[in-house]
Amino acid sequence: MADDENLTTADRIAASIGERIITGALQPDVPLRQDHVAREFHASHVTLREAFRQLEAQHLVVAAPRRGARVAPLDINSVKEIAEMRAALEVVALRNAAPRLTSAHLARIELAPIEADNAETLQDFETANRAARSAGWRPRPSQDHRLILQSLRARNIDQACNLLARHIQTIERLALPAS
Repeated sequence: MADDENLTTADRIAASIGERIITGALQPDVPLRQDHVAREFHASHVTLREAFRQLEAQHLVVAAPRRGARVAPLDINSVKEIAEMRAALEVVALRNAAPRLTSAHLARIELAPIEADNAETLQDFETANRAARSAGWRPRPSQDHRLILQSLRARNIDQACNLLARHIQTIERLALPAS
C-alpha cells in the first residue's frame, strides 16, 4: 500500500487539488492563485509550480504565461475518460490492496468518513482523507461505500471491485451536464 510519507510536498498538493477538480469542488476555468494555494499548503512558489506542472500533465490544469493556472475545462468526453481511467486504476488498486487489509485497516476505513464529516477545518478533512487513502481505499459517506466495506470485511474482493467500478460510473453520470 502506498504511504503518504513517500510523496513530495508537490505530489501532495497536486493530489489534493486534483481531487478537488475531479470531485467538482473546483469548477472548470477557476483560477488557481499561487499566493492563496501557497498559504493554504504552507508551500513555496517553486513547489506550487511543480504541483501545477503535474496537474497540467494530467490535463486537469491549464497554464498560460503571465496569466497563471486555471482549472481545465471539462467536456463530456473528458469526464467519461477520467471516470473510465479512475474505475480501471482504482479497481486494480483495491484488488491489490484488499488481500492485505487487516481488521485494523478496515476499522480505520470505517472511521475515515465520520472523521471527514466532523472536520472543522480543511486540514482536519485532509488528515481524515489521507488516513483512508493510506489504508488503500478512499471512502465517502454513502450507501455504496458501506457496501464496498461490507464486501471487504467478507473478503469478497470481486464484489468489492464490482461495487467500486459501479460507484465510479455513477459519479461520472452525476458529473455530466443534463442533456
